Amino acid sequence: MSRLIFAFIAVAATALFTTASAQTIGFADAIKILSASCGSDIQKYCKTANLGNNGIGQCLNQHQAQVSPQCNADRQRVATLIQARLAAQAAVAQLCNRDIQQYCKLVEPGAGHVLRCILKAEPSVSKKCNEAIDLAGYR
Repeated sequence: MSRLIFAFIAVAATALFTTASAQTIGFADAIKILSASCGSDIQKYCKTANLGNNGIGQCLNQHQAQVSPQCNADRQRVATLIQARLAAQAAVAQLCNRDIQQYCKLVEPGAGHVLRCILKAEPSVSKKCNEAIDLAGYR
């Protein structure tokens, strides 16, 4: 079972090839989606695939014609949503910079202190910063 979970993480993490969308997803939710739609395909076609170096993802790509349409669709959808999450996480500091300077300028950076500060300041923080934090999955 743990091999299957790691396989889903590998598939989701390495399938980041599409553009960001207005919605995001975390790895735990990606695993749930992919376990439901790709579990039997992984067991059938990729049982011996290496978990490292995207072995499961490569195997599913090699068997794309045999893999269920639902698995193929979910792999693409999950990759899009994870890419959007990673892009949102990368953009939070820039999109929230003005709010951070205004509400958290005395907070010592590191160990999540600034993020905790900006989360506490939610009612006062700009809409674009709050949206970025939500898309990044920080709240």
